[in-house]
Amino acid sequence: MADFTDKLRPAEPQGSSILSQEREGSNVNVDQLANHLLSRNDFLKRQKKILSILEPIPIFCKKNQLNMARPDRYHLGLARAKTLRRLSLKHGWNRDDYIMADYLMDEMGPYALQATMFATSIREQCNDEQKAYWEPKVENWEIIGCYGQTELGHGSNVKGIECQARWDPKTKEFIIHSPTITASKWWNGALGRTANHAIVVAQLLLPENGKYKSQGPHQFIVQIRDMKTNKPLGGIVIGDIGPKYGYPGMDNGYMLFDQFRVPHSALLSKYSGVDSEHGTYMKPDNPALVYGSLTFVRAQIIMQARLVLARAVTIAARYLSIRRQFSDRDSKGAAPEQAVLNYPTVQIRILPLLATTFALHYTGEAMYKLYYGTREAIEKKGDLSRLAEMHAASSGLKSLCTTLAADGIETCRRAMGGHGFGGGSGMIALNNEYLSKPTVEGDNWMITQQTAAYLIKRMTEVAKNPSLKPTESVDVQFLDFVANKSRARDYDILSSETELVEAFKHRASYLSYQAYHTRVVEKKPWTSMMLSLHRLSRAHSESLLVLNFYNAVFASTPDPPLDDKTLAIMRILFRLFALFTLDTSASEFLLSKALSVERLAMVTPAIEELMAQVRPHAVKLVDAWSVPDYLLESALGSYDGDVYNRLFHKAHKENPLNMLTFNPDWKSEEIVMGEGEENARRRLEALALGTTGHEQSGGPRSKL
Repeated sequence: MADFTDKLRPAEPQGSSILSQEREGSNVNVDQLANHLLSRNDFLKRQKKILSILEPIPIFCKKNQLNMARPDRYHLGLARAKTLRRLSLKHGWNRDDYIMADYLMDEMGPYALQATMFATSIREQCNDEQKAYWEPKVENWEIIGCYGQTELGHGSNVKGIECQARWDPKTKEFIIHSPTITASKWWNGALGRTANHAIVVAQLLLPENGKYKSQGPHQFIVQIRDMKTNKPLGGIVIGDIGPKYGYPGMDNGYMLFDQFRVPHSALLSKYSGVDSEHGTYMKPDNPALVYGSLTFVRAQIIMQARLVLARAVTIAARYLSIRRQFSDRDSKGAAPEQAVLNYPTVQIRILPLLATTFALHYTGEAMYKLYYGTREAIEKKGDLSRLAEMHAASSGLKSLCTTLAADGIETCRRAMGGHGFGGGSGMIALNNEYLSKPTVEGDNWMITQQTAAYLIKRMTEVAKNPSLKPTESVDVQFLDFVANKSRARDYDILSSETELVEAFKHRASYLSYQAYHTRVVEKKPWTSMMLSLHRLSRAHSESLLVLNFYNAVFASTPDPPLDDKTLAIMRILFRLFALFTLDTSASEFLLSKALSVERLAMVTPAIEELMAQVRPHAVKLVDAWSVPDYLLESALGSYDGDVYNRLFHKAHKENPLNMLTFNPDWKSEEIVMGEGEENARRRLEALALGTTGHEQSGGPRSKL
């Protein structure tokens, strides 16, 4: 029987025509801007190459993912992870190719920790002998690894973890033990069902005066499963922690140890160690070196935030340009409906976020240079001078950038109205998957204390010695503030981009001085200061975002280059981001005397004018992020704008629920027409008991 809906089309105007008009109305050079943003590591060419390989392979099809139960998502995730590894060998992929494939697959899968936390710990925390042994095994995928730090009872407070590694001087071994249930490793990705090795973070216990004393948390490499059966080794209990927000393809796990022995060589000993003959502790030159893996991941998260937010803003900008709702109230006669993105109440939610994607990009680039520059200085020269700055920056920026991205995704979803709530929006998985980022690798409120502590320390040095020779990047602005702290500034933020940057620096310096005075001079308890410390970290991190954006589009020639018209738009985006960010924390700029009330009153009209200037370029600006439809998986945000046909097709043709006919008669136990009551009972009992998948015994799947 013919389906009459095949002949129907959406009402005019068509989405594809609307997006074409949007693109024609902007002078942004999309290809040039895309190359400017994504030139490193041949991102665009690499994306095109890898996409052509992945997209035709059936198991990488994404259209049914939201309809799958979590056990099936793990099965699919493991199959995809294995396939990626095989493809990498078949096509001779390098590390950047593999990272691109993982990015396009867009799934936190069972191998995700192999090339990140696990490999980073091996690379950065092993001594030469350990590295020579373990690195080839990791690179050749002879072992599958995970990173076991977080516990059931402790996350951000790494110093408080309970898992123990007690030195046995008789056997020259470490005994790894979980003394309590809260010492269980928890949330560790790839641990639940996949990894056979783990970096285990445990309290290093060494004998001293007849007792054991902790030397703090240290990293150990531990085989946790049999290499043939993949069963946990004796003395170790491991499992998957179960469902959670997002990450359905990842087996986040738990693990406990019962007096489990590992050799002396298990302790990663590049910067610290235990003398095997005498059992004495060899301290690291700088304790922060031990947490290099975590700093690396935080830096990666900062760089990832721009691409995640860009996806959400791409969907929103395209769809809201197409979506029509209501006519202009002041128009006369039968006026057409307005594009939703024309309304200032929508623009204020989307266009500053569009500007934020670029702000995140330039700070991600700066963080990339800071991280690798610092690591090079440490490796080649033993220079630890930038380590504190890097750690403080990575902590504060991780908190701010993931908050901006996570909140931005939800803001975009809400701005899209009812369709933003649906599976065709592409926002459900994006939202759920990214929700973990403000919590993992340091809770976003707790880790800001590390940034604040660094700033207080630097301000203390400056306050005690106003003629101090600057050694850290914040010293110059702190010295200027201390010398002129009683003077009101009232920076000309609307006419001078330089003054706008200085206003952010001044506010951060003011809050740093207040925190220094409260803590060092007044000697107030740290806990009582936590709210102000969080505000301080955010102010400093926002200052970095503004400064890096300014440096990229004003203080230097863009590299790769941008033409004058495109650069002019980027400078408008800088002003929009900076003024919008300033407006959200206006009271702090007033209290610090960076601004007067009169000047602040002019900020909102300026933001409205800037949004009006950005609006004609919104679609082309998101195009520059070059997010392929395969990755977006969004009917609302597809490049061609065919929104309504795609939405209807997804519901009418692809929804597996519509492929069955149900029996709604309450008197019958039958659920699906024709299955019979007995079959229905069996199927539903198996479903309710969770016995419909592969059982632990490894037996075949139950037939429904």
